[in-house]
Amino acid sequence: MIKKSMDESKKGFMKHLGGLSFKKIDNENYQFSAKVLDTHLNTGGIAHGGYLATIADAGMGTAAHMIASGKRCVTINLDIKFISAGKSGEILSGKVKILKKTNTLIFIYSEILNENGIVASANGTWKILS
Repeated sequence: MIKKSMDESKKGFMKHLGGLSFKKIDNENYQFSAKVLDTHLNTGGIAHGGYLATIADAGMGTAAHMIASGKRCVTINLDIKFISAGKSGEILSGKVKILKKTNTLIFIYSEILNENGIVASANGTWKILS
């Protein structure tokens, strides 16, 4: 799961993700992964855009939390581009890059990939709460 001190993956809305694994690579780079379940599909049989946006937000937000020394962070902007499709049973992996951190904001870029390449990319800004 995400992180023991920030494990909210089984609470509220997040419990519908089916699990999100998270890993720190270094101070600027992180990875996450999630499995696409049938409940994550739209009527066209591919991963719903809301699901992709949610895992991007959760993965990027966890990286923000970690780079902010464990302080709570909230999403204030998330821009996502849907590039291809995720399918049921696939493991989607996310690459997260911290672009810049100030005293109050964190700017992040992420890509979500499957075995065929990029499924979605996202840019976002997180506010560090005091």
